[in-house]
Amino acid sequence: MPQNYVPIFIIVAIVGTLLPITLLLAKLVRPSNPGKTKLMPYECGIDPIDRARGRYTVRFYIVAILFVVFDVETIFLFPWAVRFKAFGLFGLLEMLIFLAILIVGYIWVWKKGALEWV
Repeated sequence: MPQNYVPIFIIVAIVGTLLPITLLLAKLVRPSNPGKTKLMPYECGIDPIDRARGRYTVRFYIVAILFVVFDVETIFLFPWAVRFKAFGLFGLLEMLIFLAILIVGYIWVWKKGALEWV
C-alpha cells in the first residue's frame, strides 16, 4: 500500500526543492533599486490623489457577499442538469422550488436596496 504513494512523495520532494531554488535565483538575478517613483501606487497612469488604503463603504462588501452567495447557489444547478433524466418530475419540482426561493431572495435583496451603487 505505501508503495502507491511513492510518486506523490517524489513530486512533493521535487517541488519542495525547486521552489526555494527558483525563488533564490530570482532574488539574485533581479535588479533591486527601489525609488520614490517606483514605490508609488499605480492607478491607470494617473497620479494617485488619495491614500491606497482608503475605506470602502459597507455596500461594497454586501454586494460582494451577495454575489458569492447567489453564485454558489447557482452551482447547484449543474449536478441537477447532468442528472436531469434520472431525477424525473420530482427532481424538476425540487429545482423549481429551489429557484423560486433563490428568486424571492434576490428580489428581497433588490427591494432592500442592497444592490444600489450610491
